[in-house]
Amino acid sequence: MTDHIPSDAPRLSQGEFIALIAMLFATIAFSIDAMLPAEPAIAAAFTPDDPNRAKLVVGSFFLGMGIGTFVSGPLSDAYGRKRVMIWGGVLYSLAALICIFAQSLEVLLAARVLQGIGGAGPRTVSLAMVRDLYKGREMARIMSFAMMIFMVAPAAAPLLGQWIIHFSGWHAIFIAFILFAVIAMTWLAVRQPETLPVAARVPLSFGGLWAAGKELFSYRIVVVSILIQALTMAVLVATISSVQGIFTVEFGMEEAFPKWFALAAAVSAGASFLNSKLVMTMGMRKVARLAFIGVLVMTVLHYGLMRADILQGNWRFAAFFLWLVSLFCMMGLTMGNLNALAMEPVGNIAGFAASIMAAVSTVVAVILSTPIAQAFDGTHEPLVIGALLCITPSLLLMRVLGVPSRV
Repeated sequence: MTDHIPSDAPRLSQGEFIALIAMLFATIAFSIDAMLPAEPAIAAAFTPDDPNRAKLVVGSFFLGMGIGTFVSGPLSDAYGRKRVMIWGGVLYSLAALICIFAQSLEVLLAARVLQGIGGAGPRTVSLAMVRDLYKGREMARIMSFAMMIFMVAPAAAPLLGQWIIHFSGWHAIFIAFILFAVIAMTWLAVRQPETLPVAARVPLSFGGLWAAGKELFSYRIVVVSILIQALTMAVLVATISSVQGIFTVEFGMEEAFPKWFALAAAVSAGASFLNSKLVMTMGMRKVARLAFIGVLVMTVLHYGLMRADILQGNWRFAAFFLWLVSLFCMMGLTMGNLNALAMEPVGNIAGFAASIMAAVSTVVAVILSTPIAQAFDGTHEPLVIGALLCITPSLLLMRVLGVPSRV
C-alpha cells in the first residue's frame, strides 16, 4: 500500500472497487465498440464517396482521449481524483449531445474528439486511483480483474449498437453513451471515497510539472513501457477501426459481425483472468514477453497462409477469427502489466504519470494506426502487415524493459 490513504480510512470492498474501475474503463470501450455497427450508416449519410473516412469516428475518439490525458492526471494530482473524473464525465456527455445533432462528418469527428477528451478523465485518473491504493503485482492483479470485467463491454457493445440502430437509428447510440456515463459517475460520486487526501495533493505549477516530467522520463522502464504501449495500442486501434469493414466487405457477414465480435471479446476476457493468476507467480515482464512472442508467431503464420492462398471460404474466416482473438488476448496479457511496471517507481506523481504515459502512448498509437486503417482494401492483409510492423519492435523492446533504473 502507498501512504496516501491511512489504514483506517473508509474504502470500498475490493470486489466493488474492481467493479467500479471496470465500469469506468467500460465507458471508454462502450464509446468505441458500440460505434462499429454504425460505420456504414455514417458513411452513407456523410461520406458515401469515401466510406473509409467513416472509420475516423474511432480514431478521433482515441485522439481526443490522448489529448485529454495530458491534463486530466495533473489536474487530479492538484484537485483530487473524483472531481476530475466527474467533470470529465460531464464533458463526455455534452460532447455526445453534440454528436446527436451533428449535420456533417467534420462536426461529428470534432465532437468525438471532445468526447474523447472528456473520457480521458475516467480512463486515466482511475489508474492513478488504483496506484493510490495498490502497488506491484497486487496492482497488476487488480488491473487484470478490472480488465476481465471490462472485456464484457466490447463483447456486448456492438450487439447493443446494432440493436439501437435497428430500432432508433445510429444517432440514438449517443443517448446510450450519456445514460451509461451518468450511471458510472453517480456510482463514483456516491460510493467511492477520495483516494488522494488534501495533504498529498500537488498544486499546479509549471515548475512542478516540469520537474515531474523530468523525473518521469528519467526512468528507463517508463520510456520503454510507453513505446511498447503505443505500438500495442496501435494494433488495437487499427483492428477496431478495420474489423467492421473486414467482416462486411471481405467475408460478407455484416449482420453477423456483432455476434462474432462479441465472441472474440468474450474469449479474450479469459486472457485477463489468466494474467491475474500468472502474474503472481511468473511476474509482469515474463507474462508480457511470452504474450508478444505468441501473437507474433500467430501473425507470421497467418500472413504466410494468406500469401500462399491456401485457405478459402469458411477456413479462411476461421483463420482470421483465431488471429483476431489472439490480438485481443495480447491486450489482456500485456497492457495491465506494462502499466503496472511503469507506475511502480512513480507513486509520488501517480496522477501525472498515468496522464502523461496514457497521453503519449495514445496519441502515438493513433498516428501509427490511422494509415493502417485507411489502407483497408477490402481484405485484412493491410491490418496483418501493420500488426507485424508493431508487434515485432514491441517484442524487441521487451528485452530492454529492465528494472526501474534511471536513463
